[in-house]
Amino acid sequence: MTSSSTDSLLQVARDARGVVTLTLNDPSRFNALGTEMLAALQQALDGVARDDTARVVVLAAAGKAFCAGHNLKDMAANPELAYYQQLFAQCSRVMLSIHKLSVPVIARVHGMATAAGCQLVAQCDLAVAADTATFATSGIHYGLFCATPSVPLVRNVPAKRAMEMLLTGDFIDAATAREEGLVNRVVPAAALDAEVEALVQSILQKPRVAVAMGKALVYQQRELGLDAAYQLAGQTMAANMVHETAQEGARAFAEKRRPAWKQP
Repeated sequence: MTSSSTDSLLQVARDARGVVTLTLNDPSRFNALGTEMLAALQQALDGVARDDTARVVVLAAAGKAFCAGHNLKDMAANPELAYYQQLFAQCSRVMLSIHKLSVPVIARVHGMATAAGCQLVAQCDLAVAADTATFATSGIHYGLFCATPSVPLVRNVPAKRAMEMLLTGDFIDAATAREEGLVNRVVPAAALDAEVEALVQSILQKPRVAVAMGKALVYQQRELGLDAAYQLAGQTMAANMVHETAQEGARAFAEKRRPAWKQP
């Protein structure tokens, strides 16, 4: 069973498994992250955050491009500091919402992902790309250093490679993106949906509570010193272990059977 809704800029679909697919739907503008698109994304992400039965989010796009980032025409038409501050704050809120969701977010990248579009890929927890996809933080070509895209980029790829992308604005192909850690998997375009589904299926087989604890821990400990990171990780594992899901997993291991987890 699948439920769906269609916005002029964003399509939202949810299936019976708790898999929510958000599809950027502004192909004529290469799915640019204007204020309306960002508002639609924010509303959808807030809805997922309130849904205790959601398990995975897939972020996809319609048309030739995945996402071309912010619309420079709109930005040039509004040459005011307050407008730019509001736009980038709105975008940052969307990125942080992806980060804070308790469920994994998978980017399904079929085409070009530039500037804030590349940021969107980097901010997702996982990314699967078609072998024809390309990536760039291209703002520097237009005199605008991709400062906000740099935040997740340097947390995905080595610093010198991130700086090369940021300072040159040059494109990298999907194979390079995988080698550098920007995406997890690269497949022919015809196999993209199947590869995303394989990743979704693997996640659905795991208990939601352990996935949620793990996602939060990974990102929190990354920002800490080594001592504090180990302390937080130990506390998280202890809290995870006393939960009924881990207790069932331990019993199943001892009894040489598959765990019978109670999913929401």
